[in-house]
Amino acid sequence: MYHTGGLRRVNIRILPEVSVDRLTRKQLKQDKFAQEVGQTVQFLEQHRRQIIRIGVAALAVVVLVSGWVFYSRYQKSVRQKELAAAMDMMQAPIGPPALYGPSAFPTAEEKEHAIERALQQIVSKHPRSEEALIARYFLGGRAASDPARLDEAVRQLNLAAEGNSAYASLAKLALAEVYAVQGKTADAEKLLKSLIDRPTILVSKEQATITLARLLAPSRPEEARKLLEPLRSAPGPVGRAAVEALDAIAAATAGAGT
Repeated sequence: MYHTGGLRRVNIRILPEVSVDRLTRKQLKQDKFAQEVGQTVQFLEQHRRQIIRIGVAALAVVVLVSGWVFYSRYQKSVRQKELAAAMDMMQAPIGPPALYGPSAFPTAEEKEHAIERALQQIVSKHPRSEEALIARYFLGGRAASDPARLDEAVRQLNLAAEGNSAYASLAKLALAEVYAVQGKTADAEKLLKSLIDRPTILVSKEQATITLARLLAPSRPEEARKLLEPLRSAPGPVGRAAVEALDAIAAATAGAGT
């Protein structure tokens, strides 16, 4: 504003308008925050012992969980050592320990009994563990090598196949082969098709397919060929196995025709 009429001119600066409503809201927020802080402090003071008890309980839970994890890992390492020891026995030489070392077995019979005993102990001590499934797989495979023990092989392999691990797929593959020896083609085919539908890191779709083709070849050679033809050009062992199976089917068919 400017004032004249003989008086000295004064330049007056007009301050911008400040919203009273905005200041009021800000002050209310500050008051509310201060009130909440005060209530929180008061609550902590009033419930200090209870909070300490809760904190101690939470700490106890953490300690228990940590202890369980450590114990589980320790138990797993124990099981793995027991399984590794049994597998070392499988590789042990047969002959006088003085010549072949302390791990040698004097006879094949003693070696077999020691392996079976070690595997059975794993199953008995840790029945629900992955190592027990693997032990059952080996027990079933060893029983399958004896025609008089095929039923025992089926029992062990069925139990090993119940798990969800990749080792269960190995048990199913071995079980299918035992069923084939027993003449239970339908049961073997069902297992192999389940492996084709759900392959694992230990049993590939191609491996299950080739095994199924070999199973079907004597009675359904054309169906077996259809399974093998897409695999004959596959690289590596898969292609070689498919070609060998196809050659075997061709030879059997030619022999049947003569």
